[in-house]
Amino acid sequence: MRIGLIGTGRIGSFHAAALARRPDAGSLLLADADPARAARLADRLGATAAPSVEQVFTWGVDAVVVACATEGHAELVVRAVRGGLPVFCEKPVAPDLARSLAVVREVTALGGVLQTGFMRRFDAGYRTARDLVRSGALGRLHTVRTTTADAEPPDAAYLATSGGLYRDCLVHDFDMVRWVTGREVTEVYAAGCDAGPARFRETGDIDTAAAVLTLDDGTLVTATGTRCNGAGYDVRMELAGERDQVSVGLDDRTPITSTEPHGPPAASKPWTGFLERFAPAYEEELAAFVRLIRGEGPNPCDGREALAALRVAEACEVSRRERRRVRLEELPDL
Repeated sequence: MRIGLIGTGRIGSFHAAALARRPDAGSLLLADADPARAARLADRLGATAAPSVEQVFTWGVDAVVVACATEGHAELVVRAVRGGLPVFCEKPVAPDLARSLAVVREVTALGGVLQTGFMRRFDAGYRTARDLVRSGALGRLHTVRTTTADAEPPDAAYLATSGGLYRDCLVHDFDMVRWVTGREVTEVYAAGCDAGPARFRETGDIDTAAAVLTLDDGTLVTATGTRCNGAGYDVRMELAGERDQVSVGLDDRTPITSTEPHGPPAASKPWTGFLERFAPAYEEELAAFVRLIRGEGPNPCDGREALAALRVAEACEVSRRERRRVRLEELPDL
């Protein structure tokens, strides 16, 4: 088996290394808009570097991993599927909802295989929380709280093409809300703040966000996020039911300090970022893709699942911009 990986930047390099460690993944063909960067990574991993992205499709591969800049996702996903190739794509499959809908519709029409990159589905804490909710151990779920906080903001060039805090960052929280609870979001009310570094105002983005989501069974969800959490990278989910409540992401590396006299000590080595915090989940995500293309496992997150999370993010952006409640039924769907 041969897997073609397109995009050898930060996340692409991480995925390539994960695949290179798996004997069942076969060989790797790496490509990037910067051929020299792909060649350097190929040398380190014992892989083959292609002189351009075109060769991924002409030299013969059995599957494709798309990990390049967001603007290139849609075209590469569609090209892979039209060629009969299973494809893994880092989220999002396209920069906006309209193009994402078009991609998923084409993948569906062609009967293609598309796995999208929502790595938290493979995190041990989230999986345990899902099992507890689904088993009824928490009782009737009434409140869910999520937070995603980056230790420091990305640069202006990234912000300009990221799609905004809801679509780029909190979309992971929205995916977890659906995946853990098994419920759908019906309505959102969202607000945002751009009072942080000037780069957010200059790119039309926000540095801090909050949203209240209503699920189809009445459960209330609060989702907050920020790009400016100097204490460290903080991703948590709290689920409260009539019988019990649990927390995902609460450990000795959670960057939060208790003010109680007998509270736990502050983290001596807080998480620095998503690649460190979710490294095992990323590994398992690619392992699942290998099993999928070998016919040994199901698709853990297809295009429809990714689209559902994106629609919540899009609704939040509309709510923030128009300062009103937004029902999910207002947004286009498949």
